[in-house]
Amino acid sequence: MGVFPVIGQILFTIFSKLILKPFSKSKIKSIKQNNNFKDDAIPNDKIRFVTSINSEPAREIIKESDADFIIVSGTRIIGKKTLGCTQTKFLNIHAGITPSYRGVHGGYWALVNNEPELCGVTLHYLDEGVDTGSIIGHQLIAPSNKDNFLVYPVLQLLEGLKMLELFLNSKANLNKITTYQGKPLPSKQYYHPTLWKYIYYRLIKGVK
Repeated sequence: MGVFPVIGQILFTIFSKLILKPFSKSKIKSIKQNNNFKDDAIPNDKIRFVTSINSEPAREIIKESDADFIIVSGTRIIGKKTLGCTQTKFLNIHAGITPSYRGVHGGYWALVNNEPELCGVTLHYLDEGVDTGSIIGHQLIAPSNKDNFLVYPVLQLLEGLKMLELFLNSKANLNKITTYQGKPLPSKQYYHPTLWKYIYYRLIKGVK
């Protein structure tokens, strides 16, 4: 992407932790409470630490598992070798409406692009591409003007978990989204915003 954009992305990461995070805590806490969302610490005996999802130890853990599905959310790109080490299917909760908002921060970028009708979350199967797997379902979110960059993913995760529960209980396809013209959605991958782009979109478009 080039040195200049990467520097901008790093600066935005620092900005989000120092500035956005303190202002988001109370809203995120309220959202979790209103949705009975429990984020208690996972017991240590339930956790297996690996250096990478694409490492051999991680593949051994996957191969030893007798799970019906492997659930993925927020991890790095999973490589072909890891995906192919088991017959068990990988399910991904993706914070964006695919294929239009692949990559990261799909809800934020949909608002930046003035496409609230595509601001949401996708449940899909994983394949070797970046968020290109077969879609199980989509669900929209409706952020308020008090929400921001750090709040959108929480809203998306909550809706994604609801979709996951429905799917695991019924194994049925869920809601699908197409354009108003009934055409397939265009495919595009997004990345972290730079600090200056975030400031620009916040001032010009009011997207927090």
